Amino acid sequence: MAAAAPKGKAPVDEAELKKWRNEEQAKERSKREREKAELGSLWSRRDFLGRLGWGGFTAFSLVGLLAAVRSAFPRVLFLPPSKFKAGYPTDYVIGEVSEKYKQAYRTWIIHTKAGFYAIFAKCTHLGCTPRWLATEQKFKCPCHGSGYYISGLNFEGPAPRPMDRFKIYIAEDGQLEVDKSVVYRMEPGIDPNEQHPESILKV
Repeated sequence: MAAAAPKGKAPVDEAELKKWRNEEQAKERSKREREKAELGSLWSRRDFLGRLGWGGFTAFSLVGLLAAVRSAFPRVLFLPPSKFKAGYPTDYVIGEVSEKYKQAYRTWIIHTKAGFYAIFAKCTHLGCTPRWLATEQKFKCPCHGSGYYISGLNFEGPAPRPMDRFKIYIAEDGQLEVDKSVVYRMEPGIDPNEQHPESILKV
């Protein structure tokens, strides 16, 4: 049944009016939901940016704290001493190559009829550490096959020159002492005993 229309206007259908009201209410609800979603999205972005900012601040603070703690413990490079005691001369047998100090000081102590000398256990080719082969009476580099006599003179492989020596002397307490800060550099083609006779300790 059509509702009575105001004077001068067409009659209004109740069903259409109800439908129109429902549509308007739906539009209003949809509008409120969109506004609510937009507001939530805005707060979500703000929340994310806030968390990001606080996260960055926290990370920066931690790095600063770690740097402060690290500065309380300065880096110190611990180097082995340049000098070391190598026992008494009577501890060594003539013709012996002692490898006792090879690991800690990269040094061989050799006792021959000429005296004592200390060889730097470093191949003059590329710096590998040779091995003493007692049965063959020679030093042999495991990297590229360089060979050296007991004096340190090179005779095979790519090594360009003899192995170097360190200064060796008798300390005040009667022990052998090696000073690695004094290096006798060996030149190619000359026997080390002839190049640097001062590298030999005669006792």
